[in-house]
Amino acid sequence: MANPATVQQPLFPSLCPVSDAVARASVSGSGERGAIFTRREVVDFILDLAEYTSDRRLFEYQLLEPSFGEGDFLLVIVERLLESWKHHTSQLNPLEDLRGALRAVELHQTSYEGTYQAVIALLCGSGISTQETGQLADSWLINGDFLLYEEQEHFDFVIGNPPYVRQELIPDVLMAEYRNRYKTIYDRADLYIPFIENSLLLLAKGGTLGFICSDRWMKNRYGGPLRQMVSQEFYLKVYVDMVDTDAFHSDVIAYPAITIVTRESCGKTRIAHKPQINQKILSILAQHLTRKNLPAGESHIKEIAGVASGDEPWILESSDQLALMRRLEREFPMLEEARCKVGIGVATGADKAFIGLFDELDVEIDRKLPLVMTQDILNGRVNWRGFGIINPFLEEGGLVDLDCYPRLKRYLEDRKKLIAGRHVAKKSPKRWYRTIDRIYPQILTEEKLLIPDIKGDAHIVYEPGKLYPHHNLYYITSTDWDLKALQSILMSGIARLFVSAYSTRMRGGYLRFQAQYLRRIRVPYWKDVPGCLRKELIEAGHSTDKTLCNEAVFKLYGFSEDERTALGGNGY
Repeated sequence: MANPATVQQPLFPSLCPVSDAVARASVSGSGERGAIFTRREVVDFILDLAEYTSDRRLFEYQLLEPSFGEGDFLLVIVERLLESWKHHTSQLNPLEDLRGALRAVELHQTSYEGTYQAVIALLCGSGISTQETGQLADSWLINGDFLLYEEQEHFDFVIGNPPYVRQELIPDVLMAEYRNRYKTIYDRADLYIPFIENSLLLLAKGGTLGFICSDRWMKNRYGGPLRQMVSQEFYLKVYVDMVDTDAFHSDVIAYPAITIVTRESCGKTRIAHKPQINQKILSILAQHLTRKNLPAGESHIKEIAGVASGDEPWILESSDQLALMRRLEREFPMLEEARCKVGIGVATGADKAFIGLFDELDVEIDRKLPLVMTQDILNGRVNWRGFGIINPFLEEGGLVDLDCYPRLKRYLEDRKKLIAGRHVAKKSPKRWYRTIDRIYPQILTEEKLLIPDIKGDAHIVYEPGKLYPHHNLYYITSTDWDLKALQSILMSGIARLFVSAYSTRMRGGYLRFQAQYLRRIRVPYWKDVPGCLRKELIEAGHSTDKTLCNEAVFKLYGFSEDERTALGGNGY
């Protein structure tokens, strides 16, 4: 076995801003440092999936835990390591046998000190001498920033729960240093992204990474560079969706998933969803997920090839749904290529000032527009509650001169404290009364399909061109398509098929019906739809009956019986 790695923190001058930022982080609270504590059953499950099990000669491998916190993973790892060592050796040379088997890093000083003592207690309880216990703990545990260490060794296993920290909580000087070191920090990437990058780079050939962390990077824009890295050099072996499970000791906002990634040639990815957090159930599931061949009749595990493909979002749906979607992508244009347009309603940054009951907005009549909001379409049809929005923009662009609109001027200045306090107003003080998004009055008069941002299923509502959409609503217009026909397509399950494949899933199973996902939906060109089928689609759209919509859409796309079943889902 290789000698233990020499890990050195980069040398910074005394009082260096980066060193100061690291020092502040080392004493921060759990919320600031993104500490989330994992249940023992889940820790055992991940170690089993990574095949870090005590029946193997674990002391002959090297394992890295990059952010050990209060020891949720580390203490279980040490237990398994000691059990393996006792079973396979004479136990005469603990330092020689165990020194190089483990490396664990923690930035937070108090957590480091508490876990250090817990490791000492475990080692003493195994019969190792006090002197050797201290030497082992000192060789294993490091108090420092994992993202600033320059590790020379490679590891057979990297296991843990990386910190979940937003960029704005990290000092600018430290964030700049991270960006300089890690190519996967892109857009609004959270701290766990470079943690995964560094961990993957430290994997030996054939090595295994087992993490539980947020699943946002698997589909979001900021995860693109990391997905690209995985697809080029690694193999996503196992994915387990842990959303809505009690995977942690406390309720968290993060949307967790377990990923097992190896540094070896690619194969099919095994996928499981939302297992019950029970030691026996998870143990059996781990056995099935790690077998060479899936047990006959196993319906809770799916295998999908080609999940990681460049920087594309990971498609983790069932294989028949994926096959259907890929066929539609090959044969039909994207929504906007078929002369449809996807937009989002107006954001003001101060709804209390800009939005009110239309008749009570005391401004000139041409300075307000009737507004449709999510609450107006809850039953699948538009039931306008009478709200409106102030429009400070000229038709041709630019803001109106308030001196030309005395009522508007008085209305806005009465609310100036709220309006001018927004970031957009502070950025451009002379334009303090603009809404965040420009308002285009012509959108008001266009017929459109309205789609709420967050929904369990596609909620597609026809609006005939009388209302302006609010920012929680996406809308679709078209110069070619009859919108009632398009409504029937989107209500049929086609929208959900594409959105569920590309969108991140919210707590409770809700989807984000955002523009970037809606644009991926495939539809024929309207000119290619036969007249009789056009009529059937339009009638189905008018009825809003999903059964009629499905019947028309099955004909439109030429779905086989298997594809019809796939559109309805098969166990997901």
